[in-house]
Amino acid sequence: MNQEKAELVQQQLQSMHQAAQKLEWSYQRCQPLDVQQLENNAEERFETLTARFSRMSDILVQKVFRIVDELDLESPGTVRDRINRAEKKGLIDSARDFVVIRQLRNAIAHEYKEEELLAIHKEVLRLTPLLLTVPARVEDYLKQQGIIPA
Repeated sequence: MNQEKAELVQQQLQSMHQAAQKLEWSYQRCQPLDVQQLENNAEERFETLTARFSRMSDILVQKVFRIVDELDLESPGTVRDRINRAEKKGLIDSARDFVVIRQLRNAIAHEYKEEELLAIHKEVLRLTPLLLTVPARVEDYLKQQGIIPA
């Protein structure tokens, strides 16, 4: 692996870990809240959580899974291809869950109806723990492949 690619891998990993830390912090702040009865302050917390959820999803699917595929000499393919390969490599447990995460990410960007936002908030709370398991799995995979030091 050339120096430029090694630096890109490190940048993507750092970005992934920073996003995960922020997502975890927001997730912990929203855990005790009742999604059905959000006041302005709590609603703001959920807005932050959903934004960070979307960002983490994008970093994983668009950046990290893509660079892992490049390192494994895989063709770029579609988002679905990257997700399926991530499952085969053990980076994620379920491609189906990540398709749902991707769809939820798209819904977050385009939904404005209050009743739909409540459903989105519930799904984000349910799926955030899945996203938070991925960084360690990515690092383990890259170590096993000899891409980053063990």
